[in-house]
This record gives sequence, structure tokens and C-alpha cells, in this order.
Amino acid sequence: MTFQNWWLFVTAVFLLSATPGPNMLHILSRSVLVGVRQTTIAMAGCLSALCMILSASALGLTALLLAVPGAFEVLRYVGAAYLIFLGVKAWRTNEAPIDVGRVEPPRSMRGWRLFRGGFSIGISNPKSLLFAAAFLPQFVNSHAPKAPQFIVLVGTFLIIESFWYFVYAWGGRSISHYLERPTISRIFNRVTGGIFVGFGIVLLKFREN
Repeated sequence: MTFQNWWLFVTAVFLLSATPGPNMLHILSRSVLVGVRQTTIAMAGCLSALCMILSASALGLTALLLAVPGAFEVLRYVGAAYLIFLGVKAWRTNEAPIDVGRVEPPRSMRGWRLFRGGFSIGISNPKSLLFAAAFLPQFVNSHAPKAPQFIVLVGTFLIIESFWYFVYAWGGRSISHYLERPTISRIFNRVTGGIFVGFGIVLLKFREN
């Protein structure tokens, strides 16, 4: 894996992690309910699930890429198609992507419950599963040792994801307020959709060095 490929991965993950998804919306809603400090427990749950998914997928995909000719290309096309699908879906929707104002606070909000909630969201997030299966391997050089590359990529992803967790947690109330406005939500959806489609096209043209 070259530095150029790693930097492309950083840029892609930075933008993709910034867009609202199940994990980000969960962190946002927890922050509204219990504040940033307690929300760090939910963040730990989400990150634990992501680490488990990425590590398990990395081990399985390493064997797959070594044993099945053409598997890399199949995964690349699947990943590109999924990104373009998300982009078109986001572009066409007119609904606000964030609506935490209707979330009812639970009766009890203790540490274990926060962690378990974050872990459940993270482990069942289809975007994370598809990211691990179809996007992450595109940045791994098959002619070099794979384990160090996966460690670097997974570690990079978790750091960037953590950064955006804190951004969403700190700005939860103000973000949700602005995105409830129809005009702002439409602009946000168009930008989000364009980002996903753009990276889908880049992934279609991407070739391993």
C-alpha cells in the first residue's frame, strides 16, 4: 500500500464517516439525551462493534482474495454499486436526515445500557458490513504483506470515525435543529448524494498498484 493510496483512503473515509448513518445518528441522539461525557460510553460500544466487523472481515477477505481469482474485482464492483445506490437514494429523498427531537428518553440510562446500545447499532449496521466487505480491501496491495496494511487501515478508520463521533456529539442539538428546515435538509441530501456517487465512480476507476 503506497502513501498515495493511504491518503486516498483517509480522504474517502473522512467524507463518508461525516455523512449521517445509523452510528452517527445514534451518537447524536445519545448526546441530546445524556450529554457528551456519557455519550462516550455509547461511542465505545459502536467502535467495539466496528473493530470486530473490520477485523473479522479482514481475516476472511484475505483468504478469499488469495484463493479466488477475480474476487477483488467482484468486491470492487459491489462496493461501487452500493456507494452509487446510496448517493442516488440520498439525492432523491426530501426528508430530513436527522430527526432526534422525537426521541423519548429511556427510563434508565446507565453505562452498560449505553455501551450495549452502541454495540447493537454498530454490529447490525449494513453500511459497516458492506464497507468491510467491499471497500476496505480495495486499498490493500496483494503483492505485499496484508496484515500490516489491514492494521493501518482499520486503525485509521477507527480514529476518523471517533473524530466524527465527537463532532456529532458536541454539535447534536444545533445540527438537528438546522437540518429540520426543509431547504437545508434538501441541500444536505444533495451534497451527501453527490459525495457517495462521486466515490462510487472513483472506485469503479480505481486499480490496485
